[in-house]
Amino acid sequence: MTTRHEPRQKPPATFDEKVAQLADLREQAAHSSPEAEEKQHAKGKYTARERIEKLLDPGTFQELDTFVRHRTHDFDMQKSRAWGDAVVTGYGEIDGRKVCVFSQDFTVFGGSLGEVMSEKMCKVMDLAAKIGCPVIGINDSGGARIQEGVVSLGAYGDVFTRNVNCSGVIPQISLIMGPCAGGAVYSPAITDFIFMVKETSHMFITGPDVIKTVTGEEVDFESLGGAMTHNTKSGVAHLAADDEDQVIEDTRFLMSFLPQNNLQTPPRIAPSDDRDRMDPELDDAVPDNPNKPYDMRNVIRFTVDDGEFFEIHEHFAKNIICGFSRLDGHAVGVVGNQPAHMAGVLDIDASAKAARFVRTCDAFNIPIIMFTDVPGFLPGTSQEWGGIIRHGAKLLYAITEATVPKITVITRKAYGGAYDVMGSKHLGMDFNFAWPQAEVAVMGAEGAVNIIYRRDIAGSPTPDERRAKLMDDYKARFANPYVAAERGYIDDVILPHETRPKLIGALEMLLTKREPGPKRKHGNIPL
Repeated sequence: MTTRHEPRQKPPATFDEKVAQLADLREQAAHSSPEAEEKQHAKGKYTARERIEKLLDPGTFQELDTFVRHRTHDFDMQKSRAWGDAVVTGYGEIDGRKVCVFSQDFTVFGGSLGEVMSEKMCKVMDLAAKIGCPVIGINDSGGARIQEGVVSLGAYGDVFTRNVNCSGVIPQISLIMGPCAGGAVYSPAITDFIFMVKETSHMFITGPDVIKTVTGEEVDFESLGGAMTHNTKSGVAHLAADDEDQVIEDTRFLMSFLPQNNLQTPPRIAPSDDRDRMDPELDDAVPDNPNKPYDMRNVIRFTVDDGEFFEIHEHFAKNIICGFSRLDGHAVGVVGNQPAHMAGVLDIDASAKAARFVRTCDAFNIPIIMFTDVPGFLPGTSQEWGGIIRHGAKLLYAITEATVPKITVITRKAYGGAYDVMGSKHLGMDFNFAWPQAEVAVMGAEGAVNIIYRRDIAGSPTPDERRAKLMDDYKARFANPYVAAERGYIDDVILPHETRPKLIGALEMLLTKREPGPKRKHGNIPL
């Protein structure tokens, strides 16, 4: 008689075996392709996890969704299912403050975005919105995951929706650490700041091959969408770093000026600079010749704490300066005309650049300091046909709309409509100061005299002498800050070296400012 034997069952795994399995899976998730990691390093790029570890305070990163995997079976995708898919997500701290982060992993499917990768990104963005902390996205992706078809396009849409819903609620920062192409570019485009790395990061809607096929143009990746292209020509990016270490350092520094969310104020850092400091160098900052250029950055650095100025959009629209500083430890956003470039005139790019910066500051409760030296708007058909009226109105709108503390210092010229736009009292500025050499007028003396006294000059036996005399009279009467001060458009005329203590005193007065706006869904800024 044959005896039947039951198949031997494998004994259940012990706890130690389960611990070993977890350790093995974590190792697989962290290093799914050592060969791809070597290629990444060979390009001068860090891996997704290395970037996070360098960005966050040591030991603070808590990874989420480590064991998520894609669910696609088309094109034999089920044969390659890396743990975590192509993005690393989680949260940690920067200078002890909470931050959420996602870092696209180019070593997995070229960092391409599909349904599951989008779910991970959306999940951590939702977490950031829920708890009210910044979210930093590190982009290094080949674009949509073609194998998933329209699902990957829908996945992008899910990310875009989070970007829009978080806009103005929590700070959103995008670090472009590699390619960012096609629809992928629109997520960073909605965020508050875009940082790029020279030579290794690129952004474009359509690549060089497609452009050549459609238009016949030949262009390389760097010229089309490299860091300096988007920092100088398009204005899409706010900062260009020499390498990934620098962009990470700059990101951490930027975070020190930003609050956690729109309901908080930026952190105050105990100042080491004397709040009553008066630099005599400011008295010589503006040349006696009103047509001679000077660098407004020097005015800013002599005024703010420790001369520290973190410039944003440094290489784009150089005729206006935007950046972050501190006054007595309080973070401030600084906007200033730049007489050293195009005489500080306002044009299309400068207006849009400053308007965007002002709205960012207003969204996150950062006071705005404006240094005005503007001869007017740039004339010409290219400006008029390009829409200077509409773009100039953006800056006017942004300043008027802003409810944070707003202070203006007129250092020299404030002419025409540009006087209004560059932080005049009429746009709701809280305090307006002017230096003694300030000229607040409809236009410069020569232009005004040529218009007002045209017939007088033409009928004079010595027209040049007559014009010079009339210009001197005009300057004495109008090219000064006192006509505006008489009407209360200027709150005080101050000596240049008094600027720092005056600004600090005014800022302290305004820290409790509350200015409710009209009831409406939202305004209609002339985009």
